[in-house]
Amino acid sequence: MRPMTVLVVDDEPAIHRFMAPALTANGYEPLRADTGAQAISLVVNRRPDVVILDLGLPDMDGKEVIRSLRAWSDVPIVVLSARDREIEKIEALDLGADDFVNKPFGMGELMARLRAALRHRMQEKGETPVLRIGNIEIDIPRHRVMRAAEEIRLTPKEFELLAFLARHPGKVLTHRHILREVWGPANEHDTQYLRVYIGQLRAKLEADATNPAIIITEPGVGYRTGD
Repeated sequence: MRPMTVLVVDDEPAIHRFMAPALTANGYEPLRADTGAQAISLVVNRRPDVVILDLGLPDMDGKEVIRSLRAWSDVPIVVLSARDREIEKIEALDLGADDFVNKPFGMGELMARLRAALRHRMQEKGETPVLRIGNIEIDIPRHRVMRAAEEIRLTPKEFELLAFLARHPGKVLTHRHILREVWGPANEHDTQYLRVYIGQLRAKLEADATNPAIIITEPGVGYRTGD
């Protein structure tokens, strides 16, 4: 079986010198792009399994690369950037990036994020009627949530919110994205409304709602599910 290919999009030669051997040592085949145009061309022609994308490229903003790819491709995209403002993360995630890692970074963390992005995309493609987050089982057709042998009663909207999060396991979902998909475009700025529902879900699902493991907060950005 061929190794999974990882397209690294960055205009810093030092990043490629560091990343290529590290990816190879972890069992991946690295591909290199120095510009956004090269990245788009390589995704078209080589179909990499995952993309690591810097936002500061010489020919276009990395967010334009995300927008272009998401028009036709579902390849996992992990943004790796020195831009650490929350608005940059939110815009990249709203455009369709799967995760965001700040520079400087640890290779161990980046490899874990890559594995998670690949795993989650494979799970999304194999949509199943029964979804799981940790020890929580979500039966979509029956609208039933179980923890071990115990049924957990949710309101219809709580169930819809939980199912939406579970369909994107481990992916960081912004407040706006969740509100738009679960409540509709007219409510996509009602972040306090979303926090109330997240709080209600945590009270019912978490062993310790003050230290959540099922629904995890990404401060200032949104939420993701735990493993």
